[in-house]
Amino acid sequence: MFDKFEKTVTSIAGWLNWVACASLSVMVTMVLIDICGNKFFKVPLIGGIELVSLLSVAAISFAIAQTQVAHGHIEVEMLVRKLPRTAQKVIAAFVHCLGICLFVILAWQSYTYGLALQSSGEVSMTLRIPYYPFVWGLGLCSLVVVLVLIMQMIKMLRTS
Repeated sequence: MFDKFEKTVTSIAGWLNWVACASLSVMVTMVLIDICGNKFFKVPLIGGIELVSLLSVAAISFAIAQTQVAHGHIEVEMLVRKLPRTAQKVIAAFVHCLGICLFVILAWQSYTYGLALQSSGEVSMTLRIPYYPFVWGLGLCSLVVVLVLIMQMIKMLRTS
């Protein structure tokens, strides 16, 4: 059962990472179009800065889960590696629990902030793009990071 859970969570993180890659690709293309349009034709891309800003939110938030799956975040283990295996597991479990708490709060606050943005009708200045879908996307990605952290903690505690 755990293997199925691990495969599902890893697959979801992978799909989210593809969204992040697509956002990054569109972002680079838009910057290129904006620079070329401004330099060669004196016509900048209208709303380009807004779109790049919103796409950067998507690129970063949708890549967090896959980065955690790949253990790509910074970990300082110099002192922990010198401790006995049991102490290492206790410290790792504590750190995973802190991460889970952090991302649960981030998901919850993203949801409530997204509701506030939706009810107020807040949109970007030039293109009038609503902000709340991007905030909810961050919340969704935070929930996936919670699942990844739970998966990694269970996996770590199962190994001897």
